Amino acid sequence: MNFVSDNVTGAAPEILAAIEVANADALMPYGYDELTRGVEDRIREVFETDADVFLVATGSAANSLALAVLTPPYGAVICHCESHINKDECGAPEFFTSGAKLIVLNGDGAKIDAADLDRVAADGRGNVHSVQPATVSITQETEAGTVYSLGELAAISQVCRHHDMKLHVDGARFANALVALGCSPAEATWKAGVDILSFGATKNGALAAEAVVLFEKGLAEEFAFRRKRGGHLFSKMRLLAAQWDAYLTDDLWLRNATHANAMAQQMAAGLAAIPGVTLSHPVVANELFPNLPEMVVNGLKRDGFRFYEGGGGTIRLVCAFNTRAADVDAFIAAAERHARMGDAE
Repeated sequence: MNFVSDNVTGAAPEILAAIEVANADALMPYGYDELTRGVEDRIREVFETDADVFLVATGSAANSLALAVLTPPYGAVICHCESHINKDECGAPEFFTSGAKLIVLNGDGAKIDAADLDRVAADGRGNVHSVQPATVSITQETEAGTVYSLGELAAISQVCRHHDMKLHVDGARFANALVALGCSPAEATWKAGVDILSFGATKNGALAAEAVVLFEKGLAEEFAFRRKRGGHLFSKMRLLAAQWDAYLTDDLWLRNATHANAMAQQMAAGLAAIPGVTLSHPVVANELFPNLPEMVVNGLKRDGFRFYEGGGGTIRLVCAFNTRAADVDAFIAAAERHARMGDAE
């Protein structure tokens, strides 16, 4: 049973079925087909605004292209030190921005604090010898499984406006965050001051489908050229659009995220009841970071469970759209068994 990531899962049956349907007909290439145009309109409807929408295949492309239209080569992107763009994208943001610098901040729960952001954003501004802070990038849900509240989003947005910076959200797990927040997509994005969202679907049941939603007007033409130059203007764009069509139909995206979050809550409750087990962060979405005794970690690995180890007994468990409750219960039971064996020694 593999809890390493929601990337270890396959695609949802509804999405695979939609790809098969879209595969049957001959449609115009490069996004000039009715399905792609329809999906772009549906995403606009989801966010209740006339945003510009571009489909791409990977989260790294979505983030890097989004940052490139917001940040000049002499600029800086302020992000959390644990952010995906800082640790897991092999320099792609720097490459696509033609050399913009990433300035990293610390913060509990992998979240940027507005006061810290305000201090760093003012540093070196107007000084020709310093990179100029141009963009703030936050992750929602974060790399620690936490979620920015609407109040925290508003505070960060206010700092951005004060310093004439733009706000980008890496929403690889946006659906999970939205379910946790219990608000509308609009309230979690442009109404809170977000300029661009990398809207993820791959981790939540798609095969390979991400969208970049530009709430800031006037960026679409440049983004279109950057997408082409970056190799993400797909000839058979309808096969990406088909995934989004199924993802949005009957709220599949929210149903998938609701299930994943519920499985994480079930896992958290079961593990927290085991003596000696603590949770590094409150569990609000689909990731959790329990601290387990070493003997429990080793026992779980011997049992065949797979998960990410962060060191010091802390592991990461990620639940997905198709995580089975029985597998969660099996993990909890195994952890409890190994904890009892350790107490008996």
